[in-house]
Amino acid sequence: MRVPFLDLKAAYSELGHELDAALLRASRSGWYIGGGEVESFEADFSTYTEAKYCVGVGNGLDALTLALRALDIGVGDEVIVPSHTFIATWLAVSAVGAKPIPVEPAEGSYNIDVASIERFITPRTKAIMPVHLYGMPADMDAICALAKKHGLAVVEDAAQAHGARVRGRKIGSHGDVVAWSFYPGKNLGALGDGGAITTNNEAIASRVRELGNYGSSVKYYNEERGVNSRLDPIQAAALSVKLKYLDAWNQRRQAIAKTYSQALGGLAIELPNVPTWADPVWHLYVVATPERDALQSQLASAGVQTLIHYPVPPHLQKAYQILDIKSGSLPRAERLAKQVLSLPIGPHLAASDVEHVLSVLTSVCPVVSQS
Repeated sequence: MRVPFLDLKAAYSELGHELDAALLRASRSGWYIGGGEVESFEADFSTYTEAKYCVGVGNGLDALTLALRALDIGVGDEVIVPSHTFIATWLAVSAVGAKPIPVEPAEGSYNIDVASIERFITPRTKAIMPVHLYGMPADMDAICALAKKHGLAVVEDAAQAHGARVRGRKIGSHGDVVAWSFYPGKNLGALGDGGAITTNNEAIASRVRELGNYGSSVKYYNEERGVNSRLDPIQAAALSVKLKYLDAWNQRRQAIAKTYSQALGGLAIELPNVPTWADPVWHLYVVATPERDALQSQLASAGVQTLIHYPVPPHLQKAYQILDIKSGSLPRAERLAKQVLSLPIGPHLAASDVEHVLSVLTSVCPVVSQS
């Protein structure tokens, strides 16, 4: 029996007729940059995220980078980032010439420790960039209150959190600007690369749109040095179809996560913790164990595909040797890099697949001692 980590082909099969019709409509429109498909998706996604504005861009990294540029963050500035995250969070800060300042995850969490952020704020700090990692929202109320106290911007990395909520309010406009990825494997995934920002600030939205269009709001007149980063109409058409099913697909993920948590509670592996105020969307279901590599091997032998998110923390990547952050300086991020394992989860994971994953785990993982 083979259990895939994520079945993107099954996702297409479920919506194939609608997706094909949408792609054909976009192809026949004659609008291959911008146009009605992009405008329609931007309007629908801003409504979905409870934000006033949405601007489509080329990908999630561009969304983060353009958000920082729209806030005039650049050379000499510092941006507080999580130590445990996908490297794109850090790369965006570097792309504008600023310096990423890592803060460790909270104990029992994969997200940034809000209580530790304040001691890393300096006169050069310009923004806090929390990540809603694995689909688990960060505590945006506390982060925004801290940012307001110190006069800082908040740029949210929501690449894995489409539909997640904090105290009943959807991720989309807690901070100054929220960056999204529509990479195919995301909860809301395109058929290629794509991204967007959402915000309640009209000036930020306009600036991101201008920056992503060569720094131009009027064709051939360039107010600043921008880039080419625009959401493709073909991808927008596909996203418009998938957006209608996002909540239902998230509910399937939530059901699988609940099954995992209930069945694995007595085993000697660390399960994800869900704060009472959080409604996660389970982009990933991540467990942790010092025996991670052995466990992954045992699961693979039983036909269960798992992934590691992420095996090397950003500060230990060759790309960030320039920061001279020594091994051991960020022990929580380094421990997680050695211990985390993502189990199969997705809206098209069959019940029999879930049962097989649980059967293997319960057979190979020791039970927690009650003594």
